[in-house]
Amino acid sequence: MKSNFFRQILAFNILFFLIATSVSCKNETKKEEDAQKLFFELSLAQWSLNKTFRQGGVSPYEFAKLGRELGFTGLEYVSQLYKDIYVSEDKEAALMAFVEKSNALAKHYNMKNVLIMIDGEGELSSSDEEERTSAENNHKQWIDAAHQMGCSAIRVNLHGEKDEALWIENSIKSLNTLAAYAAPLGINVIVENHGGKSSNAGLLMKVINQVNYSNCGTLPDFGNFCLSENWGSLMDNKCDNPYDPYLGVSEMLPKAFGMSAKSYEFDSNGNETILDYHKLLSIVKEGGYSGFIGVEFEGEGLSEREGILATKKLLERTAAKL
Repeated sequence: MKSNFFRQILAFNILFFLIATSVSCKNETKKEEDAQKLFFELSLAQWSLNKTFRQGGVSPYEFAKLGRELGFTGLEYVSQLYKDIYVSEDKEAALMAFVEKSNALAKHYNMKNVLIMIDGEGELSSSDEEERTSAENNHKQWIDAAHQMGCSAIRVNLHGEKDEALWIENSIKSLNTLAAYAAPLGINVIVENHGGKSSNAGLLMKVINQVNYSNCGTLPDFGNFCLSENWGSLMDNKCDNPYDPYLGVSEMLPKAFGMSAKSYEFDSNGNETILDYHKLLSIVKEGGYSGFIGVEFEGEGLSEREGILATKKLLERTAAKL
């Protein structure tokens, strides 16, 4: 009898231990899952891999595969990387092929098409009406493509006029035209701080706030706050005419339909050496932004893959502390 009794006690203790261990493991798993939850979603800006596509002999149509491998859920395309579109004698057909290929690949790798960054399609702020109209028509083709791909937006640049008053006037005209065209298609037209006057966030918001359509907004880039006419990057702290990036993000945030986490170099602790990510993400979170944040690495010290992963890790680690 004693033997049976002790066996029952032993069995009970083993069962209790197994249950307790299971509960503990579940609690630890839940803690890990909670720690991994972000207040935003992560997308990959295709420009982070521009050397891979432009110099490495890799097709830009590998973007969805690479994004998946690197742990992202969203894709931010860059128009200029698709040379097949620009060399084609039938641009409309080439764009349709781009849409079909990109949709099929995004579906295959279970990725979300987020936006298309448009470059090289004309100056939307030009005072030359014919040039500006041509640029608007070129961008409309990409709005159609973005709609067919299920994107939420196209990103445009505002360049083409040095006079401030005319730049504002022309920019408003083009954005009104594009936003009116894009609204019925469910596409947002968003402007990035991308050098020159567009990197002056206060000035840019004078433009955005005068556009008549709510689907026109901004894409704040953490690092593109140099007021140089040639380039907007703060890389290597070499900009002699910088705009405060923290003020800039704050000013652009109320109309933001996207966010670009620019990065250049990292210290031994994994922190960006030029930009304070804790300060930037605090501004973004306090501003109520919860959409996609795109990783856009442009550094030289790490490979593109290493830089992308370092930026992703920094975003995740920083967000977990907020």
